[in-house]
Amino acid sequence: MAAPPNRPPLTALSDDESGFRDAVRDFAGSEVAPRVARMDEAQRVDSDLIGMFFEFGLMGIEVPERHGGIDSSFFTATLVVEELSRVDPSVAVVVDVQNTLVNNAILKWATEEQMARYLPRLASDTVGAYALSEAGSGSDAFALSTKAVRDGDGWVLNGRKLWITNGAEAGLYIVFANALPERGYKGITAFVVERSAPGFSVGKKEDKLGIRASSTAELILDDVRVADADILGELGQGYKVAVETLNEGRIGIGAQMVGLAQGALDHTIRYVQQREQFGRPVAEFQAVQFQLAEMATQVAAARLMVYNAARSKDAGARFVREAAMAKIFASRTAQTVSSGCIDLHGGYGFTREYPVEKLYRDAKIGTIYEGTDNMQLQTIAKDLLRA
Repeated sequence: MAAPPNRPPLTALSDDESGFRDAVRDFAGSEVAPRVARMDEAQRVDSDLIGMFFEFGLMGIEVPERHGGIDSSFFTATLVVEELSRVDPSVAVVVDVQNTLVNNAILKWATEEQMARYLPRLASDTVGAYALSEAGSGSDAFALSTKAVRDGDGWVLNGRKLWITNGAEAGLYIVFANALPERGYKGITAFVVERSAPGFSVGKKEDKLGIRASSTAELILDDVRVADADILGELGQGYKVAVETLNEGRIGIGAQMVGLAQGALDHTIRYVQQREQFGRPVAEFQAVQFQLAEMATQVAAARLMVYNAARSKDAGARFVREAAMAKIFASRTAQTVSSGCIDLHGGYGFTREYPVEKLYRDAKIGTIYEGTDNMQLQTIAKDLLRA
């Protein structure tokens, strides 16, 4: 068997970043890879694996050490998501949502008391979920119908959330509801809701095309009581929490798609060196070599766009346009590359015997969640015209 292809870093990494990336790569190969097919079939992430994510610090990457995290950078989180996605994008999105959406929102918008209450749990043993979408509120996120009504010294939440990643595993949810409907979208407020709250339940779990091990679930809020202390940010500030957090989340999805594309390419480079036709390895045919070269170039470009957006975020620079560009380009690259990899596997690529089939299915979600391609184009165009 040919050795796995070497992939030198395409941007300067510090020694710490490089070492952490390599450690996650080893972990993904030894612990995640043997479970991939079984988890895809069962449509659930192995609970032992989630425990390992916490044990190795992967669920609290930017969380300060005083709250139980590893106090690293957003860029490090991006590397983690990329490396896990090379093996299984379903597993990667569990870690991605935890870090780029849930933890990120709390780090940016929570009070010190809320951080002390929630971050140690999110870093050590509690999966989080980000509950924004609804049946009638997808790309038009501010059309949500979930309501928060003042009742005494607290609030009562009623509504249903849909398409919630990590919904089935989570113990803590950031739920968006309109507390001041007379103000329109400026009444939307973010609440932190415990899974154990009376009236809160997890509904239907979606049967999906790809990333099947990752749960995508409905959440039901039936007279769920929350306190003022459970508001994340300020009353009526939820639209800002949502928009600004999703900018970071798009970079995470870009990293997921880069890792997926690289994983498919890695499998294919190995395969074409082993597969023989007309008396020689398929890799010796120039047409195949050119296809591989085109795909490798696309992956390299997508990776640099994602890394640039992540570095910009860490530097405190504006990155709205960069995040949208990285997500749309990386998502399209993942689809193009995984499709081309199936072609180079021939008939075998169309079977579940080879991993490229799963990666091809997983790739489709990249152009849909955390903002469709059309929404990314709209964001990019608005930012260009504003400049």
